[in-house]
Amino acid sequence: MTDHQHTSPVSQATRRHAGEELPFSERDSAHIPGHWLLARLGKRVLRPGGRELTRQMLSHAGMEGHKVVEFAPGLGSTAKEILQHAPASYVGVDEDRKAAAIVDNIVAGTGHAVTAKAQETGLPDDSADVVVGEAMLTMQSDKGKQSIIAEAARLLRPGGRYAIHELGLEPDNLDDETKTLIRKSLARAIKVNARPLTAAEWKALLESEGFEVDWIGSAPMALLDIRRNVADEGIVGVLRILRNLIRDKQARERVMTMKRAFTQYRQHMNGIAVVAHKR
Repeated sequence: MTDHQHTSPVSQATRRHAGEELPFSERDSAHIPGHWLLARLGKRVLRPGGRELTRQMLSHAGMEGHKVVEFAPGLGSTAKEILQHAPASYVGVDEDRKAAAIVDNIVAGTGHAVTAKAQETGLPDDSADVVVGEAMLTMQSDKGKQSIIAEAARLLRPGGRYAIHELGLEPDNLDDETKTLIRKSLARAIKVNARPLTAAEWKALLESEGFEVDWIGSAPMALLDIRRNVADEGIVGVLRILRNLIRDKQARERVMTMKRAFTQYRQHMNGIAVVAHKR
């Protein structure tokens, strides 16, 4: 039996969320993408800058009474936050049907979720006042980033806001060699080809697709730090994550690899949030 075929000791309960099966539940802990591994372990806030940066971003986006579309809502943590802003409607767009089903249950009564790619949502032109996307552009190539931002622009009415929360690099003049080292380290650790950008690069990318930046916020990239996790998940949530780590050796090894990568380049990575409006 190969390593890929070993059955993970993580229980079926940890592979489910609110009664729904998690994405990549068929894969073991050694081969699942990093963010879904953390979700399997019980982590619910999977944002580089944490829950507080998300809340700042949503506050600046101004969603009350407006039509909101969220790209790649994942487990629906941000969808819950959006609902607290009393939007007129909510549509989640996730290419993973399991994730879409989870979010569909969360937003029932206010909106729904569809299974589609963020590059091709199938939603009508000018049908949204606010588009939200978190921790998903980072995982795309330059061309992929442009395609998703262009789709956000297509969905938004003139003056509509696009709010993103992504992994950032700093300072703005960071050399290309260091950027490459960080990207390679992240790819090995999280098994996704992450391509974070500096604040200046995120701003320029949005402007190239017809947006004007209104606000930029940042926070330390502390996704695996205990203090951030207590703030994001609560004591009970942290204990749940630790319990699941103890039970799963493959998961512990993966998380430690991620932790080492995040720590090694801590001075050059952050969580960055941007709110821009469509010209």
